[in-house]
Amino acid sequence: MAQSGPGEPLSIPQFKPPRLPSNVVRLLIIAVLVFLVLSTSVYTIEPEENGVVVRFGAYVETTPPGLHFKLPLGIDKVYKLPVERQLSEEFGFRTAVPDNRRRARVDPSSESNMLTGDLNAAVVEWVVQYRINDAYLFTFKVRDIRETLRDMAEAAMREVVGDRTVNEVLTVGRGEIESVIEVNLQALCDEYQMGIAIEDVILQNVTPPDPVKPAFNEVNQAQQEKEKLINQAQSEYNKTVPRAEGVALQAIQAAEGYALDRVNRAQGEATRFSDLYAAYSQAPEVTRRRIYLETMNEVLPRIERKIVVDDDAGGVLPLLNLDGQSTRRGAAAAAAASQGGGN
Repeated sequence: MAQSGPGEPLSIPQFKPPRLPSNVVRLLIIAVLVFLVLSTSVYTIEPEENGVVVRFGAYVETTPPGLHFKLPLGIDKVYKLPVERQLSEEFGFRTAVPDNRRRARVDPSSESNMLTGDLNAAVVEWVVQYRINDAYLFTFKVRDIRETLRDMAEAAMREVVGDRTVNEVLTVGRGEIESVIEVNLQALCDEYQMGIAIEDVILQNVTPPDPVKPAFNEVNQAQQEKEKLINQAQSEYNKTVPRAEGVALQAIQAAEGYALDRVNRAQGEATRFSDLYAAYSQAPEVTRRRIYLETMNEVLPRIERKIVVDDDAGGVLPLLNLDGQSTRRGAAAAAAASQGGGN
């Protein structure tokens, strides 16, 4: 370092960087160029994706999953599309952060408020699930394809809801509405060549608007009470009618049994009488005597007083033996006569 004399300005030596050899500079430039070419000419497509290769804005090809090469330095561009992934669009509600400003400015209530065919209001929230089945059509045929799909889905929903009553939309018609919208929306996607396959349309929540919810709840409670009473009546009918039918059938069967018993008894008595008459005709005296003895055997034990008269008993005074009842009657008559004479 040079020393300056008294009164002279201090001199600082200038720094001179070392200069690289020209061949080293060329090698560095070549290495950077090679790295840029290699890094921009190789790309990878994930297993659930397809790649759409564009050269100067024109479509070249669609590449499957794997490692691929393209022209470097921005000549070819690749758009990766998740063709194997199920995508979804929500209407009337949001469960995720909007992915663009236009969707963020949309009020979900403006999508869900609808008018039914009987001029009633309903709040309809639904989800459309779809897949990309043609990467080329999805990329090139429709501009802003997601917003187009949302507009088409909303139009299809409003058309179907506008053709049905509020009760169908809120209760029994939900499955049919989902099927019809899925078919109509798929037809629109095919017509516009969007490269989309609609997999499912799901009605998440269908309710009346907040101002009319109390009245609607009262109507639902009345309908439920009506159904409850109908079910109770049907249950009582199912218990009473079969019981009455059983009682009627039992009475009919009892009457038929009684009639059959009477007929059989009558036929048996007639057959017995015929057999008896046949036996009587063969031996009338014997049969007559047997019948007389059998009849007397049944009748005599029931008689309290018995008077036996025998015409052959001559010379003997018949004696009428009065029983206790006759004696009491005679004593009562004598007592009554004595009392009358005393008076």
